[in-house]
Amino acid sequence: MEIKTNSTEFSFLYRAADCVIILLSLYICAKAQYVELTNAYIVIATYSVVLFLLTSESVGLYRSWRTSKMSEQIMTLLCSWVMMFAAILLVNYAISFDLTYSNALLKVWFIFTPICLVFWRLIIMLAKEKARDMGYNRRTAVIIGVTENGLQLAQELRDNHQLGIDLVGFYDDRQPDRLDQQQMNATLEGNADEALEYVRGNHVDHVYIAMPMSAQSRIAHYLKEFSDTTANTYVVPDFFVFNLIQSRINVIGNVPTLSVHDTPFYGGTVWLKRLQDIILSSLILVLISPVLVAVALGVKLTSAGPVIFKQKRYGLDGRQISVWKFRSMTTMENGNEVKQATKNDARVTPFGAFIRRTSLDELPQFINVLQGRMSIVGPRPHAVVHNEQYRVIVDRYMLRHKVKPGITGLAQVSGYRGETDTLEKMEKRVEYDLRYIDSWSTWLDLKIIFMTVFKGFVGKTAY
Repeated sequence: MEIKTNSTEFSFLYRAADCVIILLSLYICAKAQYVELTNAYIVIATYSVVLFLLTSESVGLYRSWRTSKMSEQIMTLLCSWVMMFAAILLVNYAISFDLTYSNALLKVWFIFTPICLVFWRLIIMLAKEKARDMGYNRRTAVIIGVTENGLQLAQELRDNHQLGIDLVGFYDDRQPDRLDQQQMNATLEGNADEALEYVRGNHVDHVYIAMPMSAQSRIAHYLKEFSDTTANTYVVPDFFVFNLIQSRINVIGNVPTLSVHDTPFYGGTVWLKRLQDIILSSLILVLISPVLVAVALGVKLTSAGPVIFKQKRYGLDGRQISVWKFRSMTTMENGNEVKQATKNDARVTPFGAFIRRTSLDELPQFINVLQGRMSIVGPRPHAVVHNEQYRVIVDRYMLRHKVKPGITGLAQVSGYRGETDTLEKMEKRVEYDLRYIDSWSTWLDLKIIFMTVFKGFVGKTAY
């Protein structure tokens, strides 16, 4: 759980450098292969720059990476580049431009460009670290409050050397024997008044007030006192006791607000997720069309009733949607009483048992994805009556509906698929659903889809 970080102050330069590198790498590859850069390549280059910027924004490539591993930034960059290249091929196919270009050149460019994009980032990172090792661009800081969040902050400052922040020590008004000094990874320098004197008499860049929210009056007092210094003063509240979901800072007029429970889809990410669903569901429906026909015939020939069973479930923001499945039972419960399927359930037809075990009954939901009601990846939708039952007894249950329901999800590939005959099973499913919402990325979606192919279609609880 984390509050979203701001973009780096050099994000514009990063964007500009990436655009130049993409264009320059195409030029270098063309010259190396003695290929003339015709109008076709100008069109492709324009597409590439625009789409790369869009995909990069959606995956957060231009956020601040100061507290993150370089490997995470590289994976995000590569994911953005692959998405961009796939989008170019799709747009070119859909619009059917009569472009004549060298496939060999594009293949080399596809491999060469991300190498260049990664290489220049490594150079910048090494240059920053070298400058800080030499004493440049370093900052000093003190922490007011030997609290859990204060101790965690001190550990982060120590572990993330690339921040270039040197911690002077802790200050706390409590007596030393009341503090857990064994957990401190910095010295206790004194009380808050002594901290104020030290900051006034020395060059201190940052003051972190790490107090619990219950200490509002003391926080206000410290803020007033340190306003008489030139140090940057920060409040480090214990917000994490609220189990934040996709929290971020927003400003309404001149009033800053902190969202505690929010959706990961806003701005460009909404369109990215929708584009991902449209592309993948369209391709999958084309590939599985013979299977759809075969299963439909199997349902029709083996039992009386409609082929498709439509059930009301909760979708995005708790709005009711109609979810499609191949009918696998002799009954079609869709009211105030919906009994979950159990092992050896008498309602399940022989053919229905087969398509339930193999998840073939879920395939019509790819049509729901095209309709915009569902997503390929997301929390599995439950019957309305089950929602009303569990929202009362499972903590934060309704937060699952901050995103569209999915055909597969993190809970399903983690072993929590099928019947939830105990409260513990439902709690674990909700736990994984919320973990997915809080850590969503296109890369995570692709990972879940990949895992579903190998372990999400069948299982011991699929009946």
